[in-house]
Amino acid sequence: MSPVHSAAQAKQLARELASEFSTRAAAADVHAKLPAEDVAALRSAGFFALSVPRPRGGSGLTLAECLAIQIELAQGSAATAMVLAMPLHIFGSASEHCPWLPTAFEYMCELAAGGALVNAVASEPEMGSPSRGGLPQTTLNAHTTGGYVLNGLKTWTTGGRHLTHMLVRVRLADKAAIVLVETGRAGVEWDETWANALSLRASDSHDVRFNNVHLPAEKLIQPDCAVPGAPPNAWFPVMMAAVYLGSAIAARNAAIQFALERTPTALAAPIATLPKIQRQIGALDVRLMSARTLLEAAVKDWDGSAAAHRALYPRIVAAKYVVSEAANEVTDAALRIAGGTSITRTLPLERHFRDVRAGLMQPPSGDTALELIGRSALAEAGASASPSRAD
Repeated sequence: MSPVHSAAQAKQLARELASEFSTRAAAADVHAKLPAEDVAALRSAGFFALSVPRPRGGSGLTLAECLAIQIELAQGSAATAMVLAMPLHIFGSASEHCPWLPTAFEYMCELAAGGALVNAVASEPEMGSPSRGGLPQTTLNAHTTGGYVLNGLKTWTTGGRHLTHMLVRVRLADKAAIVLVETGRAGVEWDETWANALSLRASDSHDVRFNNVHLPAEKLIQPDCAVPGAPPNAWFPVMMAAVYLGSAIAARNAAIQFALERTPTALAAPIATLPKIQRQIGALDVRLMSARTLLEAAVKDWDGSAAAHRALYPRIVAAKYVVSEAANEVTDAALRIAGGTSITRTLPLERHFRDVRAGLMQPPSGDTALELIGRSALAEAGASASPSRAD
């Protein structure tokens, strides 16, 4: 059974793990391999069950508490923090509004509390992210001898071979469904496609193929994904934002350390003494403070209720958008502070710069995020308008 932590214990342990992960992060990025030591440390610490309810063997931490932990971890390794983000958002959201069959939630929680590393596997080459709609091409068909047969290809499977279980989105009788697949099953094959990715190269976000994978009937844990009125998963954008915010903070810290140490012969003093550098670092801090404050405020009162979804989900989307933009601006500015050295691997700045780019692509992003925020603002204004008010 995994350790059960208080929020304070988990945050302190996250700081210690981040320090450990940071010693491997550069080499992991160069070799494009998720360190097995990182995964083992997270498992030993019980972090795969941080958002699993306490009665089910987890730590039962809130969204705000998991956010704080992820910001700490990402400062050590954004790629490893991204791997942890997956079970955190899956179990955090399912604890609020479980989409699975009744017995499946208890079983899944037991797996995570026992050290299983779970991820949802949904994206496909043609369909892209399921957030944009569409049925998957990955199929689940009944087998003549009982159970099911799974066939298909999924992309962006963060965690890769380190995963123990995958929640695979499939097409079942012209409906989207979810089936639980152990990664060790016959017919599960990996295409290691992620090594040349721009961002998070050490997250092992490879493609996975399912070639006639036989599954017992009880592995179908969600027969129909089209649940009317199902609330959006607020945990996902928060966990994503935490990773990119943590990486941007690490870039800020690295730029400051460089400024304190870099002493050109012409200056005969650290560049940190220059007003120009001080202004640039001040601008970094203002941007990060603003983004972090917005993100933490958006989740402070989150309790998973319907009222929270109505009132806070648009703010969470807004915070994720702002954090992603801020992380990109901050890591870019950090490169400029360090100058030419920053584009080499001598400093971690180029890795942080690349890693946060992924935040611009993850849903809800860009125009989609702004449209959601705008619709919410218009709906709120319309609801508060007086019925007698003239058009």
